[in-house]
Amino acid sequence: MAFSKGLIFAMMFVVLAIVKPSEGALDAHYYDRSCPAAEKIILETVRNATLYDPKVPARLLRMFFHDCFIRGCDASILLDSTRSNQAEKDGPPNISVRSFYVIEDAKRKLEKACPRTVSCADVIAIAARDVVTLSGGPYWSVLKGRKDGTISRANETRNLPAPTFNVSQLIQSFAARGLSVKDMVTLSGGHTIGFSHCSSFESRLQNFSKLHDIDPSMNYAFAQTLKKKCPRSSNRGKNAGTVLDSTSSVFDNVYYKQILSGKGVFGSDQALLGDSRTKWIVETFARDQKAFFREFAASMVKLGNFGVKETGQVRVNTRFVN
Repeated sequence: MAFSKGLIFAMMFVVLAIVKPSEGALDAHYYDRSCPAAEKIILETVRNATLYDPKVPARLLRMFFHDCFIRGCDASILLDSTRSNQAEKDGPPNISVRSFYVIEDAKRKLEKACPRTVSCADVIAIAARDVVTLSGGPYWSVLKGRKDGTISRANETRNLPAPTFNVSQLIQSFAARGLSVKDMVTLSGGHTIGFSHCSSFESRLQNFSKLHDIDPSMNYAFAQTLKKKCPRSSNRGKNAGTVLDSTSSVFDNVYYKQILSGKGVFGSDQALLGDSRTKWIVETFARDQKAFFREFAASMVKLGNFGVKETGQVRVNTRFVN
């Protein structure tokens, strides 16, 4: 999807106006002098990886979310496990993230162009923006200047919002990161690009409760389709699952339209329609894609400011502390 210069400028203006300078020491022009080619290098790396593997956009966007939700946006999700410590990337919720190689590739190129300058945390944030834009979504100016974390613990991934959460649990989880109800519904729209393994939603398809075999909030025909993709069989492929909306390679508002039709894949997705605090936002975004794009850009900047480390190291290798 192409954007005019005027529209892109307007989106950037809205986002920059929402985020006050006092909310962090980040700066959209942080690398203008120290590494002016940084964003171009990252964009080219992400674009090439996406052409090779269409799952890259969803995985990099999920990487950004999961990284920021644990210890703030500090690239702790990239650190490898050691003999004495299991790192975040090996925590159960992060098994499906993968595509770490894309960030590693971009970082290697950046180290050649501008040694010890661009943090891994900033690479993830810029890459997340790029995959959204490349998939037809909004563009926003990424604030930069994060430093990289040195601690990464797999057991902390239990703090990530689960696909089984109800609305109250979702609100509480996002509020702990300084995010509003609208931010939560907006960022859930990131599911418009993506794939889920059966394990994240199959509890909705059979033995849901004493009264219902299938989750009654799910469209019946849709549930039958998902059952075929997730057979109760020992020979089911380890990659069995489904896309999260019918246009999974395009960043759009179809995710919200599917929720209105009872076709949200996760219980946490469909729950947004059943609560008065969130239903109106789902309905708004389902009929107004521009509003969704505008709010998504703003919420991504807001999330990107959470738990930012202003002092510390710029990792030379994405997988190890210096």
